[in-house]
Amino acid sequence: MMRVQNKVTFKKVLLRSGMVLCLFLTGCRDKSVQYFNHGVDYYNKGEYELAITEFTKALEINPQYAEAYNNRGSAYDDIGEHDQAISDFNEALKINTRFAEAYYNRGLAYYYKGEHDRAILDYTKAVEIKTRYAEAYVNRGLAYSLKGQYDQAISDYNKSLEINTRYAKAYYGRGYAYCLKGQYDQALSDFNKAIQINPRDAEAYNNRGRAFFLKDQYDLAISDFAKALEINPMHAEAYHNRGLIYSRKGQYDLAISDFKKALDIKPRFAEAYNSRGYFYTLKSQYELAFLDYNKALEINPVYPEAYNNRGLIYSLKGQHDLAISDYNKALEINPRNAGAYNNRGRSYSLKGQYELAIKNFNRALEINPRHAMAYNNRGVAYYHNGEYDKASEDVLKAQSLGYQVHPGFLKELREASEREK
Repeated sequence: MMRVQNKVTFKKVLLRSGMVLCLFLTGCRDKSVQYFNHGVDYYNKGEYELAITEFTKALEINPQYAEAYNNRGSAYDDIGEHDQAISDFNEALKINTRFAEAYYNRGLAYYYKGEHDRAILDYTKAVEIKTRYAEAYVNRGLAYSLKGQYDQAISDYNKSLEINTRYAKAYYGRGYAYCLKGQYDQALSDFNKAIQINPRDAEAYNNRGRAFFLKDQYDLAISDFAKALEINPMHAEAYHNRGLIYSRKGQYDLAISDFKKALDIKPRFAEAYNSRGYFYTLKSQYELAFLDYNKALEINPVYPEAYNNRGLIYSLKGQHDLAISDYNKALEINPRNAGAYNNRGRSYSLKGQYELAIKNFNRALEINPRHAMAYNNRGVAYYHNGEYDKASEDVLKAQSLGYQVHPGFLKELREASEREK
């Protein structure tokens, strides 16, 4: 399954010493503050390794410098060293247990590790200390969205907007939650507000394009992704999303070109590898697809869609035990992945384990009662289990949802039902 990439930009809190002006004016030789502020300057220029060096020098002089631990942790986080970042935020919080920004930044690090529950705990601590912390509400809202807790997410975005009525990120974060709930018109309204506040916000155009995509309004979506790229030509997610639409429209050369651009900009873009892998799967280029899914999982080992999609490749190659192993991993990460239950059920069915297959299709349909393929597949399993009436009911349901049931199977089911009478 391909997924349009939404992006809600997180903002790290980097602190500059409030003492620096006084110290320089009085000729104080406290070098720790000078190193600290050099580190901030390097960080703001994106020179994270140099920033880390300067913050480390500040800490060698003053080991109780909580702000330096916070800032060094942010720099580590930006180079992907999330565990080292968390260690620094921990040190900052040992020194200052009421350091809201350190809780906030540690929440970001946990988010990047996929540990959304821990991220939520840290954002909660941040807003307990700093009750009007709009950014923390926005980030907690995103974490709730990723856990499927959309109403909690919307509540957090509402709180953020009560604090700052012109906070564009809160509008497109709430729009993202509405998208995930299938409330696309509300989502579009929020994205429009974000764009009104900041017409040069590439993220808002990217996110509105996502809503248009989900409403099958492909030309409007392409226009928004193009606008995002006009504002920010290095916007990997917008290239990725436009590539998905080109793929959906059958414009495969354009799709591959956009996926390549996304990966050129962001070589560790797991979602782009997953999407390109899905595209290769549709073209029956299974080895290329397999390589891309492996790369996605190397980058993000807790990526359920990539496990699910790689499982499909194993299944298509007749390696059902390996397929089931991948579906198991996908479901460990996201227990509400209806597609993975459906696919695992299909693999059990192909192994002749029809009772297990039916249990998986049941679970898929509990999660998504309109999953037409799951009805069809459960019907096939019931047929092989000799339960022809149940098979017929499922086939009719699948057809009512628009699924094209194979004519040969319909013929076999009809003949089997007639023999039983």
